[in-house]
Amino acid sequence: MWVEDTEELDELTVVARAQDGDLQAFDWLITAYQGGIFRLCLRMLNNRQDAEDIVQETFISAWRSLPNLTVPQAFVPWLYRTATNKCLDDLRRRQRRPVEPAEDLGADTARESPRHPQGRTTIGAGPSVDPAQDYENQEQMRALAELLQRLPPGPRACWLLREVHEFSYGEIAAIVQVPESTVRGRIARAKRLLAEGMAPWR
Repeated sequence: MWVEDTEELDELTVVARAQDGDLQAFDWLITAYQGGIFRLCLRMLNNRQDAEDIVQETFISAWRSLPNLTVPQAFVPWLYRTATNKCLDDLRRRQRRPVEPAEDLGADTARESPRHPQGRTTIGAGPSVDPAQDYENQEQMRALAELLQRLPPGPRACWLLREVHEFSYGEIAAIVQVPESTVRGRIARAKRLLAEGMAPWR
């Protein structure tokens, strides 16, 4: 039975209970991680409806496959791998679609740690008292969002997992299932392209 306060339970205990079929434990995991998974999918797909669909598919797949997870400590990277793979599959299916305008992510500029899913820290300085500076910051974030959509899916995923979701290179390698050296190369490429694109804002 789910008798303890879930805030006092460690995540491994919650994962183990979910693996045993405890729906309340799995609901706790959904609440903890659906926000981060959604933001990853939105930045990957640039479409809110598609992102919401992938989030739903990710947790349905996770519930079905969770009993087969042999290392409960790897739950978070495993969950992000499921979501990332679904995003990449979706992007492959719609390669021939016209490029959509970038979603306005100006208000969603937080860096989040997968180890602390509900604690988020803002990238850069806090709110400015200067409206002109606030406007410029928002325009910079819109420009960054547009540049992200121009990155190839592989480098985009690796950059997001590293710079926004704060996974280690080794964890990213496990998530996208390529060697760590490839991950480092993709992130370096993404950083170079983004730096070139953001040069006018310097």
